[in-house]
Amino acid sequence: MNLLKKIAYLVTFTFLVASCSQDDEAVPLPLGAYEYGLLITNEGPFQNGSGTVSFVSDDYLFVENEIFNQVNSSDLGNIVQSMGFNDDQAFIVVNNSNKIEVVNRYTFESIASITEGLNNPRYFVSSGSNGYVTNWGDPFDDTDDFVAVIDLSTHTVTSIIPVAFGPEKLIMANNDLYVAHQGGYGQNNILSVIDVSANILESTIEVGDVPNSMVVSNNDIWVLCGGNPEFTGNETNGKLVKVATRENAVVQVFDFLPTNHPKSLSIDGASLIYNLNGEVFSKEVTSSFLPTSSIIAGSFYAMTINDGKLYATDASDFASNGTLKIFDLSTNSEIITIATGIIPGGVYFNN
Repeated sequence: MNLLKKIAYLVTFTFLVASCSQDDEAVPLPLGAYEYGLLITNEGPFQNGSGTVSFVSDDYLFVENEIFNQVNSSDLGNIVQSMGFNDDQAFIVVNNSNKIEVVNRYTFESIASITEGLNNPRYFVSSGSNGYVTNWGDPFDDTDDFVAVIDLSTHTVTSIIPVAFGPEKLIMANNDLYVAHQGGYGQNNILSVIDVSANILESTIEVGDVPNSMVVSNNDIWVLCGGNPEFTGNETNGKLVKVATRENAVVQVFDFLPTNHPKSLSIDGASLIYNLNGEVFSKEVTSSFLPTSSIIAGSFYAMTINDGKLYATDASDFASNGTLKIFDLSTNSEIITIATGIIPGGVYFNN
């Protein structure tokens, strides 16, 4: 933690303690220097150097990069892929280093390093007393992919659930875990459904080629499939697919044009928002058609939505620091651009 951040934290703490001594009503103390704001995972240079995490305060006035290093005096490792949360802990998935760093999400002080039982870890989600992490295994071997089950009290991998190749993002819905199989270094077209009460693979659902992102709306999962890219020699169009979780079945499909490959699906109330061909589009969940006009211009590396604002990252040249752009979705106008670390790949809300 840098000096200015420490001073601000201590001033706030002192003020609240003084207030409590003068007033019978309890005032909640801050949980840490990074309690209110955004956490941005920066992948870092591929195969050389360390990824980082940046912090941006809720009012966007304070920015601190490399906060894990600042607090713990050590690097995270190569390719910070993603982050997930469980209570007051953050689980930072470090892909090439084959580990997960566990920290207090508000202070960023290190709690544990999970290094056993992982092989090319990608994304994390928690449910009950367990965490679940997708693993590619050897990316050139389609038969060794799995979801690791982590005991959240001991921070150890207790079992693995073998799945089809290329498991990527995962999401909880209707008491089941849904895993999108983007395909690793290849392409896949399914969701795996995992029964978390028994930690077994329940079924698979064919959706569309290269499912890259998912959101939950009521009891449905919307899956955005990018389609096979042109370089595969088997290019396919993207799809937006609605899956009913009660039946675990596809109930609606929207086809994009043959050479269109959408990505980065998020949800804002009843609006599905995604990136396509250098534009951001918004589709109401009840609409029977894909939109033909965009709301924001820009091709972004990652996108997410929170409280009516779009947070979109730009990886620039993938070698120098990137940026985070924040848009007000009520006006579709940019609020601010903030410098980040190298290859900002995810934005998370730490409130």
